[in-house]
Amino acid sequence: MCNCNCNSSNNTVLKAGEVNDVTYVSVEAAAAAAADQAMQAYCQNTFSVGGVMLDGTGKVLNAIHNNVVMNNKTNDPTAHGERQLIDWYYAQIAQGVELPPPSEITIVTSLDPCCMCTGSIITGGFNVISAAFDTYSGINYDTLADFPSLSADLALVAQETFSYPAVNGDNCFSRPASSAPVAEFFTQDVIDVQTLALCESIFDATLTQVKASINSDLPPDQLKDIKELPADDPIVVALQAIYPDALQYTAPSRGAPDDGLAPFLIEAANTDIAQGGKGNSVAFLDYFGNLLLCLSGDEKASLIQTAFLLVTRNYAQLRYNLRDSLGDEKVLPYLGHPKYGTFVFSHGPDESSHSLIELGAYGSTMEGALPEENPNSFQYGVPTIAQTELDAYCQKLPPLYSSEIKVHPQQVVDQGLIDALEAGLPTV
Repeated sequence: MCNCNCNSSNNTVLKAGEVNDVTYVSVEAAAAAAADQAMQAYCQNTFSVGGVMLDGTGKVLNAIHNNVVMNNKTNDPTAHGERQLIDWYYAQIAQGVELPPPSEITIVTSLDPCCMCTGSIITGGFNVISAAFDTYSGINYDTLADFPSLSADLALVAQETFSYPAVNGDNCFSRPASSAPVAEFFTQDVIDVQTLALCESIFDATLTQVKASINSDLPPDQLKDIKELPADDPIVVALQAIYPDALQYTAPSRGAPDDGLAPFLIEAANTDIAQGGKGNSVAFLDYFGNLLLCLSGDEKASLIQTAFLLVTRNYAQLRYNLRDSLGDEKVLPYLGHPKYGTFVFSHGPDESSHSLIELGAYGSTMEGALPEENPNSFQYGVPTIAQTELDAYCQKLPPLYSSEIKVHPQQVVDQGLIDALEAGLPTV
């Protein structure tokens, strides 16, 4: 598919120096490489999106496709191509690899970034070129490049760093260029209509089949309380290897944590500050109210490793690994789908790019509409902005989040928990 003088795309983690001869100086070639990654995702039976990361001369630094689903099981709901590329970038920097600053890097993606990836791109300060529009979950869902989901300040950033190149031809896939111009190293700035059509159609083709392939979770009436398992059960051992305080707290009623949860959130918030964050933490309670995880972010490792991303990623990979080793019949009754549990954030979201990461990742974790029996799975202790402002902000998110999932963070009900968090959470 690639029509330039380059090697084939590679979805493995590339070390510095391995791709010195892989350079794209045309937008079409870069978009074709992203489309190639999307095809690899299709063959993996995950959501068909892919991307490449280029330096300021067009040299490929890495290429990664969506890895949300592996072996027909959810592996990591945050494993979108753009998010993975950005975490890879920070991992290279941590290892001492010399890479350009984010402002000199362009991520070329086959599909308009979702909320999580948009927040990640803006937080990191990267540039992005999008091939296909995504009118359901993309940040440019109205295709007008006005970015209605973003605050005024962030919308201005997006208009200066997000590019939607022109697409040639005279049919429904063709379009004029919009938003920011592409980087100056590109000598050609038009995407071929066939490449664009592939990026759009291959993603649309996977939505239904991928969701069906991973729809193996049990309904709430078939879930079992993990506390019934002995302490040496492999599920309990694996859970506590991730979070030693797992199962040390149970909410008095389902979806209604009390002040007993406060010490865990406060401890994780202090860890968050030590690891480069602003004192945020997130707890995950299962269907029975048991505390399974309570983690901080790790922004020293990567500016986009927020507390919620690490919680949902760890839980998904715990389930994935145990299902491989123990089988679904053993694991799924005790580790249910997160949509039946409760996420409790120490601080409520606001309109920042960090909050956009977490709101988007929450949507990806839910995988669809919230269950009627658990509409309040996103709760927080201390507000950052007024609830009315937060409600209005969430209503502006792309349709996937605002209309289908109905993302609706709410403050916890228990006043004792609110008071304990307000008194004990660290300030920066």
